[in-house]
Amino acid sequence: MSEPFIISDHTFHVTCSIGMSIYPRDGTDGGVLMRTADEALYKVKEEGRNNAAFHTPEMHAAAVEFIRLENDLRDAIRKESFVLHYQPQVDLQSGRIIGAEALVRWQHPERGLVPPDMFIPLAEEKGLIVPLGNWILREACGQNRRWQQAGLPVVPVAVNLSAMQCRDAALPETIRRILSQTGLAPNLLELEITESTLMAQTQTLPARLMDIKNAGIRISLDDFGTGYSSLSYLTRFPIDTLKIDNLFVRDMIDDPKDLAVVDTIVDLADNLHLRTIAEGVEKAEQVALLKLLGCQAMQGFYFSKPVPAEEFARMLTEGRRMDSPETPVPATENTPLVTG
Repeated sequence: MSEPFIISDHTFHVTCSIGMSIYPRDGTDGGVLMRTADEALYKVKEEGRNNAAFHTPEMHAAAVEFIRLENDLRDAIRKESFVLHYQPQVDLQSGRIIGAEALVRWQHPERGLVPPDMFIPLAEEKGLIVPLGNWILREACGQNRRWQQAGLPVVPVAVNLSAMQCRDAALPETIRRILSQTGLAPNLLELEITESTLMAQTQTLPARLMDIKNAGIRISLDDFGTGYSSLSYLTRFPIDTLKIDNLFVRDMIDDPKDLAVVDTIVDLADNLHLRTIAEGVEKAEQVALLKLLGCQAMQGFYFSKPVPAEEFARMLTEGRRMDSPETPVPATENTPLVTG
């Protein structure tokens, strides 16, 4: 299969994934052998395709667990068995909370609180992400409105959009309907979209996002710098905020290349009049360096992990702020890269 096929003067390359089962170890009839071979094939595809694998008992256990998890997820979406946690976004100069990112958790009756990396990919694969995403939008908007009605300080809430939601032509109308139902002002909702989503949908998405932007909703480009990072996106799409991925923030103290990337993103955003938010900030040294670079805001464990709605409301009520770190910017060979 590695040899190319030449058809009408065009060269085609084909990859091949193979799953294999062995009689009688993996089964004694055709149906069982085909099922176990298919489980092996699924494992090959999961690990990157263009390979071959024999079936193992672990694969069957994983397949059974996958089916059980899928059935539980469908039931959870029907019953809306999810909760949102909110991670504060903090202004780096004043230290005050200026927003929050809504992050979904699955309240499973047996597994407890299930983190998103365990079920979001499954929801995307099985076509369940749109109803789940719409629930997240409704709940985040409704919660923000309830905070306002309780007299808490007004801050916007950011919600992640999946690629499948962005492909939905009805997305702008869905968002307008949710805002109308919850009574939330459009400027208090921010939508986060990844670079990979923009790359995959350059034909129809710009007009769709412009429709959303014209309604008064802000749009963030999430995980900036980890994808294709085409600068044309920043002019073709109505972006308001660049979120600097924690991959660069995490190592920028010790790695001059990561520091240079963060510095460049901040300067680029400043020149394009875009906001910048650094993700995954965990250390005082990172806070000090981000302030020196001119980054506007941050979120991360240094200030707070994602918390339930009640705890975030207490933060707003108490006017909780991030203290300026006493730790100075590290005097390393990286520091001269800073241009401010």
